[in-house]
Amino acid sequence: MTSAAQVTSYSRPAVRALIVAQLATIGAFLAVLLLYVGRMATAGVGPGEMLTGAYDPKDVIPFGMDGLNPFLWLYAVVGMLYVVGAVLGLPLAIVAVALAARERETLPRATRSLLLAGAVGGLLVLVARFTPPLLDMHRWWLD
Repeated sequence: MTSAAQVTSYSRPAVRALIVAQLATIGAFLAVLLLYVGRMATAGVGPGEMLTGAYDPKDVIPFGMDGLNPFLWLYAVVGMLYVVGAVLGLPLAIVAVALAARERETLPRATRSLLLAGAVGGLLVLVARFTPPLLDMHRWWLD
């Protein structure tokens, strides 16, 4: 009786980490976008008024800025992923496309699709960050 081991030339945990990083940074961007639009809608103001300082993003944290508040920790994680996504969006997309192209035969189809979808989504989010309305959102969030 012989047992054949399936040999892969890529690291499965590294590929999973790459996919999670891509999707987490995209998700953080979308969360900030929803907070921005939601804050504008509930306050009844436009993008210009959001930058005055009267509508601070930290004001959306339920139960305040207490260290024991789990919403504060969620806010902090989303904030860090949002900033990291601005810096690492392009490198993550390049690595994902290169990996999907190099390991085309060995990667499962679902994994390849997730890598490419994350790369396209990351690039779209990166381009969207530099449009004028979302530059205001970026300034609002980092204020």
